[in-house]
Order: sequence, then structure tokens, then C-alpha cells
Amino acid sequence: MRISEETIENFTVSYPLERLAPIERILFIDIETTGFTARSSYLYLIGCAYYLAGKWHTIQWMAENYSQEKDILNAFFDFAKMYRYLVHFNGNNFDLPFITQKCEQLSLPYSFDRFQGIDLYKRISPYKFFLKLPNCKQKTLEQFLGIDRKDVFSGGELIGIYHDYVKNPTEFSENALFLHNADDLKGMLQTLPMLAYYDLFNEPVRAKKVQANYYKDVNGSKRKELIITIAPETPLPKQVFTNAGSCFFRGEGNEAILKIPIYEEELKYFYSNYHDYYYLPTEDVALHKSVAGFVDKEHRIPASAANCYTRKFSNYLPQWDIVFEPFFKRDYKSKELFFELTDEIKKDRQLFSRYASHVLTMMASTY
Repeated sequence: MRISEETIENFTVSYPLERLAPIERILFIDIETTGFTARSSYLYLIGCAYYLAGKWHTIQWMAENYSQEKDILNAFFDFAKMYRYLVHFNGNNFDLPFITQKCEQLSLPYSFDRFQGIDLYKRISPYKFFLKLPNCKQKTLEQFLGIDRKDVFSGGELIGIYHDYVKNPTEFSENALFLHNADDLKGMLQTLPMLAYYDLFNEPVRAKKVQANYYKDVNGSKRKELIITIAPETPLPKQVFTNAGSCFFRGEGNEAILKIPIYEEELKYFYSNYHDYYYLPTEDVALHKSVAGFVDKEHRIPASAANCYTRKFSNYLPQWDIVFEPFFKRDYKSKELFFELTDEIKKDRQLFSRYASHVLTMMASTY
């Protein structure tokens, strides 16, 4: 078994790791295998990154031949017993199940039951389209952040290099195997700022400033929009532009803005208890029976769900679930929902924080 240890000099993680767990209790893990299934392939390298005495370090255990799987597993679990949190990239789907199956296959008494796992892929992947990423592979995130690698091989290419290494060990192949895994570990540390986008959607949103703005659309028509300036809980590492549901988002660093259209038109509020109402076709309005009972029977009919409404001309904001009530619609079968931008709401900064969170959730789930 070969062991490689390195202290990463002059390196700081630009993400507040204490959001995840106490930094001294966190262990980053990445493995290298000759295939996707534990039963028919080998685990040949386990690498870890950890924080100690004010610096980041890596440690790697590599099997020099196929029979040393037990050795690297024993070494890893002996080292990992000092830690409580395991951070990995898609480890829930690959690394941890692979190791668990290997332990069962080799009759080793280890499990991950005592660890709390944090899967970076699972946290970031829901926002792939919001960030306009082609996929959520670790190398894609590194490219998004402008991170360069020394390693030039893919995991698949290293399988052949490892098989050759077992037959004929060379310094080149050994360095290539260690380097790829080390770059994966360092890449995980360097892509941690991507969690700021996770925080954007999962931490409380704080509206710093709210204002209405007029602009002209592409046809030259005058339009009105709401601009909400928000302060992300964690600084966004790279500027992001995206739009969905007629809304626009731009954010970088400690500030982001949302632009939401304000609709100035007549909308309808539908009463749910339509059995208690009459509909007046001439006036195109529904009135409660206690009032409409005085209307001539020729000018009223029993209300239905589709015509039991009152109409109101005002300024409205869109919503994609019934978050703010009363809610309005253009027609009974319309799926678009709105709420009135009243003078009272205009003064409610907390409501706009909730609304900004609602808009962000919609934008993340639109695609």
C-alpha cells in the first residue's frame, strides 16, 4: 500500500464551512475504482482532505495490487474515526455505497452509520438550470468558477493506467493516479463557494430595498416592474443572470436584484362558497344572496364556480402558488395567480422578503 500526504500551502476555503459543521470535524472523501460496481471492480485509492493546525491537508491510500483493497479500507476507517462529518461529491450515489459493498464483500466490520454525510452534488444540482450549467459534474463546476487543474486524465482513462501500474509500476503512473485524486479533493474545496447558490434558496431571504420602476418594452410600450434588492446570506462567487416566469435575476457577491412585472389591469376575485351568491349578468358581478335577494329575479341567476367573482382594477404581482391572499385570476380556468399590490403591502418589508423567496423558488423549479 502506498500512502501520500500533502499540506496545501497558502490555501483558504472561501466559504464559511461552519455553516456545514465544525471545521475540525469535517473529512472530505473521494475514491478511485476500476468500475461502477463493487462486485465486479476494484477499489484502488481512497483520498481525504482535512483541516488541522490552521492548514488544509490531504492523505491518500493506494493499493499497489488488487489484493490490497482491505489494507486501504482499514487505513481509511482507522483515520476517519477522528471525524464526524463526511463531505463528498455525489458520494451518496457512488463513493459511500461502493465502500459499503466492498466492506461486505471483504467481511470488514465498517459502516458509515456514525457519520453525517454532506453531498455537495445533491445540494448544488437542483440549481443547475438556474446557473445555466450543461451538467453538474465537478469539473463543470470548476470550469464555471475558473479553477484550473494540473491533472489531464479522466477517471475512465485512469482505469487503464492503474491496471498497467499493477503489472508494471512506474513513477509516471503512480504520480498520475495520486494527482487525479488529489485534484478531485482540492477541487471539492475550491468549489465550496458554489454552496452560496444553495444558501440563496435555502436560507432566509432579506429584502434590502424595494422600488417600482417604469420602462419601455421592445415594442415601445410603457411597462411597470418591481425591483427587489436582496442581500444573499453567503456572497455569490460569480455573477449570474437568469430569467423565468417573466422575472429576471442578477446577482454577484453580496447583492442581487429581482425584477418582477407589475400588472395594472382588471382581475377577478373568485368566491369559494358560490352557493351563497347570485350572479348578475348585466353587471357581470356576483353578489351575496343577503344583498342580491333584493334584485329582480329576471336580472339574477344562481352563481356557479366560474362566475362567482368580483372584478377589481388595480396593480398586481404574480405568484405561482397561493402564498398571498386574497388571490386574483384573469379567468376561472386560468392557472396564473396574482395578489394585489396594496398601499399596506408596499410598506411591509418582511412580506417582500417572503415574496422574493417565493420568486426565487419559482425560478429554480421552472425548467
